[in-house]
Amino acid sequence: MRRSKGFSNGLTNYGDADFSLYLRRSFARSMGLSSSLLAKPIVGIAATGSGFNNCHRAMPELVEAVSRGVLAAGALPRVFPTISLGEVFLNPTSMMYRNLMAMDTEEMISAQPMDAVVLIGGCDKTVPAQLMAAASAGVPAVQLVTGPMSTGRHRGERLGACTDCRRFWGKYRAKEIEKEEIDLIEGRLATTAGTCAVMGTASTMACVSEVLGMSLPGSAAIPAVHADRLVAAEMSGKTAVELIEKPIKPDEIITQKSVENAFRLIMALSGSTNALVHLNAIAGRLGIVMTPERLNEISDETPVLVDLKPVGTGYMEDFYAAGGVGAVLREIKHLLHLDTKDVTGVKLGDRLAEPIEWVGRDIIRPVNNPVSPVGGLVALRGNIAPDSAIFKRAAATEELFEVTGRAVVFDGLEDLSNRIDDPALDVKADDILVLKNAGPVAAGMPEAGYLPIPKKLSEAGVKDMVRISDARMSGTAFGTIVLHIAPEVAVGGPFSAVENGDLIKLSIAEKTIELLVDETEMQRRLNEIKNSITEPGGLDAPYRRGYKALYRRSVLQAPLGCDFDFLRG
Repeated sequence: MRRSKGFSNGLTNYGDADFSLYLRRSFARSMGLSSSLLAKPIVGIAATGSGFNNCHRAMPELVEAVSRGVLAAGALPRVFPTISLGEVFLNPTSMMYRNLMAMDTEEMISAQPMDAVVLIGGCDKTVPAQLMAAASAGVPAVQLVTGPMSTGRHRGERLGACTDCRRFWGKYRAKEIEKEEIDLIEGRLATTAGTCAVMGTASTMACVSEVLGMSLPGSAAIPAVHADRLVAAEMSGKTAVELIEKPIKPDEIITQKSVENAFRLIMALSGSTNALVHLNAIAGRLGIVMTPERLNEISDETPVLVDLKPVGTGYMEDFYAAGGVGAVLREIKHLLHLDTKDVTGVKLGDRLAEPIEWVGRDIIRPVNNPVSPVGGLVALRGNIAPDSAIFKRAAATEELFEVTGRAVVFDGLEDLSNRIDDPALDVKADDILVLKNAGPVAAGMPEAGYLPIPKKLSEAGVKDMVRISDARMSGTAFGTIVLHIAPEVAVGGPFSAVENGDLIKLSIAEKTIELLVDETEMQRRLNEIKNSITEPGGLDAPYRRGYKALYRRSVLQAPLGCDFDFLRG
């Protein structure tokens, strides 16, 4: 039986279905809708504009363009708001609220009368939240990203948030530039609407959405201010209408094979470490699991082909001009599952069989001349990370891939802030900075894994050193950094056993991270810590009520995407 369409979907329960539809149509008429429009199928449009989200500044234009496409294709567009997550405007971190946005979006898709939905998002946690929601809601859906911002200029140099913001802030901390210049740069880093201008988390997730098949082919990298972004919005509305007559649900698109394709693309892009967490959360909604071992197999088989910041030289506007996701997929076609399909119903193999107009080889390398012969990200294991940790080898200093160093331990974010620049801090360039209590349960897993180089070392010219934590780092960041250590300290993970002065061995060749303390001593420390814990993550008041209490009770560790335990498939 064909599913009923339009305003008759999911009637409010008054105990009389005919009355419910009559009342609903009556209130819809108060919005100025004609009887003929009321009879049409409905496409919901999830709009995430906010005065606290600069990435979504162009939301009104995108909503208008999607609506235009829906109307032209013969359906009724209905715009609805959801939570909007602006990375730099949220405390303690937007990651804490990704699951809340996913719940909000899923429930509004399920509860309101719509036959298909277009999800408009951009800032890095919004796209995964929307894809998680789409996977769970089961309504035909099209993801539309806001697109990356264009670069600014500073004294003849191109600037793009937020890799260049970190680079110049490092120079400022090292006293290589003065306050007057850093103030000028502040106003030149982010000068247009859109997401970060580099291959950070937002751009990586946009590319992931395209290769999964949830976004239109060729739409991931279109700049936010480009006319083609509005054309893609219009076509997304049209596609959503087509999905009503010929439904393709998210679980037919997001499959084990398409998820593997997405992980492979992340490696070829040298994409964000955060994308691994988000993709695991999306896949987990449908019961799809990616093990660290399989991740490493994909990484070791897949070359880095894209020369973009934070690990290269180009920006997202260059990536779009060079051929975008389609050009990269054609280079790694032999590694992909070609029988996956997208929201248009086209199989990936058929898409890639079509010729591409042109490829900019300064940005997108051929597979026989890669930026790196292996993928940008690897999973590590060891006695302090038995469930895995993540390392972005493409953004790290190769001379630090095989090291043993002395641990300089910070017990939390406040301790880090208080002591990192203390002239009395006992730290040398070949030490390993360790940050504890920054994982999902303890702190919402903020982007604190990019520990600053201690000021006395940065002023002496130190540009990089090994840093380890159970936190995340921004996808726009760089450095020799081990992240996402699981299980985290707050749930009793063995990472909690690391003490100041211990030796830690990092081996990227062996994909291991080991605390060089004998097993008996390590177990003694862990037992002592366990006996002292009264509540995971402490007893701080904000986590005793509301969403934060739910978050702390239910959030999973990084390898499972930091989703809530009751939301996984």
